[in-house]
Amino acid sequence: MGKTYERIDGRLRTFIEEQHIFFTASAPLDGDGTVNLSPKGVSGSFVVLDEHRVAYLDFAGSNAETVAHLRENGRITLMWCAFQGPPTIVRVHGRGEPVFRDDDRFPGLLGRFDGVDASRHGLRAIIVVTAELIRDSCGYAVPFMSYDEDRPLHGQRFSRDDDASLSAYFAKKDHIATSIDGLPGVPLPLPAMPPAQ
Repeated sequence: MGKTYERIDGRLRTFIEEQHIFFTASAPLDGDGTVNLSPKGVSGSFVVLDEHRVAYLDFAGSNAETVAHLRENGRITLMWCAFQGPPTIVRVHGRGEPVFRDDDRFPGLLGRFDGVDASRHGLRAIIVVTAELIRDSCGYAVPFMSYDEDRPLHGQRFSRDDDASLSAYFAKKDHIATSIDGLPGVPLPLPAMPPAQ
């Protein structure tokens, strides 16, 4: 029913790359802190970097809990569910790191995402996850659901912003620079967006 994998390759990699949505889970070290679970979509915003590392684009939103948790302790779980085809759930448990715009690695990482115009979505960081445990399970209780298309609303909203207006938008939000539990989140103001390599 469940299998552990040594690496992300073959059928497992194909399954992950074909999904239109995945979920991230993270938490602070404080046992009374807020556990966070987020859906991630936008076609082209996720890549498998190699057999043990994946990355996704961290776009503008109303909070930055995952970034804050990763800055504090690095723990993260990613999960994909098969809503079509054979029932499958895949989880990657590992260590994540937010790579911000002013990091020397940012342009090279950004160049790996050729399936999406990141400038339309208020890109804050690139989250890189190194897998420590890769497992699948049956997914028998996951319903069949069909994918129609990505919603255009996120891109429509944030394509209007440049670096300055995006920073101003974030500065007005309570939980971007600081998490719900008071942890450091996205450093503001945002550095200029470097070109992809």
